[in-house]
Amino acid sequence: MSEQLRTQSRNSPTLRISAVGAEFAYREFGPQTGVPLVVLTHLGANLDSWDPRIVDGLAEDRHVIAVGYRGVGDSTGHIRDSIEDMAEDMVAVIRALGYDRVDVFGLSMGGMVAQAFVERAPGLIDRLVLSGSGPAGGPGLTDMTRITIASVLRAVLTFQDPKALLFFTRTPAGKKAAREYLARLKERTAVRDKAVTPGVYRAQLAALHRWGMQQPSDLSQFTGPVLIVHGDSDRMVPSANATELTRQLASASVLVFPDSGHGVAFQNYSAFVDVARDFLRR
Repeated sequence: MSEQLRTQSRNSPTLRISAVGAEFAYREFGPQTGVPLVVLTHLGANLDSWDPRIVDGLAEDRHVIAVGYRGVGDSTGHIRDSIEDMAEDMVAVIRALGYDRVDVFGLSMGGMVAQAFVERAPGLIDRLVLSGSGPAGGPGLTDMTRITIASVLRAVLTFQDPKALLFFTRTPAGKKAAREYLARLKERTAVRDKAVTPGVYRAQLAALHRWGMQQPSDLSQFTGPVLIVHGDSDRMVPSANATELTRQLASASVLVFPDSGHGVAFQNYSAFVDVARDFLRR
């Protein structure tokens, strides 16, 4: 990767688009041609939460658009507390940007938003990548709130970053990957997104709990290619969710990384980018 491409995530300006009564912050990377790849991030994340190696790597040959959720970071409006409402927002944003066809990469909660997106506008998505995500009513998803709160409390008591405990395995390889990931998140030093507030966490945890309690969604209308990526040691979204997703998305292929947690894409960023770029390439 050239130095110019490597620094896109550090220097890309934060833009705004008006849709459904709010202003949504977003950033664009890569060439402004072809079918864009819209990337949707995880619980408690803003635009600066994207791993720069993933964003810059995907943007080597793709137009990548990272969109912030309503009420999060520099996006205005009341914070959403349901996955379906977040999906409605994302459909509106993409249409406001003028696109009638996009690829979508959803990370964790972002993957759930992408699934609800598929239900609402299946013709708008061409190819779908889901990392560390699960279907509505998926196995163990109702435990996410308990696991998240317990890990955050443990992190506070042990002077650690909660992301290190939630996203990575506690093996030597996992701990090393966590340190490197947390360092990468600090690379952008100017014009950073506003910090995520406790209210965002509360609303999004409520949304995730509802998603875990729901009946399975009907994703049968979507027949495009799907890539599912999961870690074999994911505590937040157990790997059985990858199997459940394949039952709802008939065209899906699954890649499970060993010794990897919820942040499977971060822990294996180089391999993930290679696989995702091959999958998304026309």
